[in-house]
Amino acid sequence: MVELADIFVRHGPEYRARFEDRMPGNHLKVMRAVERCRTEALGGRVFECHECGEKRYSYHSCRNRHCPKCQNPESSDWLERLSRLLLPVPYFLCTFTFPGELRHLARKKQKILYDILFRASAEALKSLALDPRHLGGDIGFMGVLHTWTRDLAYHPHVHYVVPGGGLSPEGERWLPTRNPKFLVPEKPLSIMFRAKVRDALKREKLLSDIPASAWTKDWIVNIERVGTGETALKYLAPYIFRVAISNRRIESLENGRVTFSFKDRDSGELKRRTLDAEEFIRRFLQHVLPDRFVKVRYYGFLGQRSRDKLEKARTLLHVEPEDPAVPRIPAIDIVSKTADKMSCPKCGGQMHLLRIIEPKWSPT
Repeated sequence: MVELADIFVRHGPEYRARFEDRMPGNHLKVMRAVERCRTEALGGRVFECHECGEKRYSYHSCRNRHCPKCQNPESSDWLERLSRLLLPVPYFLCTFTFPGELRHLARKKQKILYDILFRASAEALKSLALDPRHLGGDIGFMGVLHTWTRDLAYHPHVHYVVPGGGLSPEGERWLPTRNPKFLVPEKPLSIMFRAKVRDALKREKLLSDIPASAWTKDWIVNIERVGTGETALKYLAPYIFRVAISNRRIESLENGRVTFSFKDRDSGELKRRTLDAEEFIRRFLQHVLPDRFVKVRYYGFLGQRSRDKLEKARTLLHVEPEDPAVPRIPAIDIVSKTADKMSCPKCGGQMHLLRIIEPKWSPT
């Protein structure tokens, strides 16, 4: 099976030779981490069967959040922890998308533009929810940044999971949505989002980099009812732990061309796309996030400084308090989960740790 690491190993040197002087440092770090993931370069352990002498090597993972081999290890733990924040009300999924006119600048100045995307959309959502013509309450929600389409095109947008209701301004009443199928109107939300992005770009002295047409077109804001909070979180979990493409979607690497599969969003049909290796690498790297960038954020009464409001909401909705005696599921260690005690794949005997392989390269 072809993996992303194979593409980087085979075509990465040529790609870096052409573009390294223009590549961000985090792109170079990701490439090298993926190339070395679960190889002797990162070290590991050697196990031996005492019965037949069979040896097995277990190499360490790179732990880079953009590596397909290290993806999605903690989604079950994340779902368990976030489910503790859910309320017994209808939930909505709100999506805010940058228009095409902003994407070139977003690629060049990712940290600034992604922060603006989060801040402007969250402020617009909170402001409209506070309007007494709609909800008139203080809402709490969490958001996840997503930058790719299924064929690896650049498409920055943010998804928010929003409960259908909020706390009254004085914080003593729970205000449900007037219609369980409706949160706030999309059109005014879109206009407010666009205005807040424009103001933020002006403050950053980046407004002149955006074509004037961006401010006269409709911006895409979508709100849909998704049922329970559990449904919404299960929808978002893959966005949090999945990278732009998984190894299982890469079908071939032949004659310098990569073929991968993806599911068409509208028809659900499985399709394939073939790209030159250079273009494939470029598309993948444009989804690498800035170092230490936080892609999951919490607002309103879900914010860390407002959890007392969340407890108030839980009380008003008659949610049973958590039992402190119930242990939390531990996070999954993605370095190497090969047990010290394992059965031999050849004879079924017990395998034991023989030696430690010291790393030759550090991914950090």
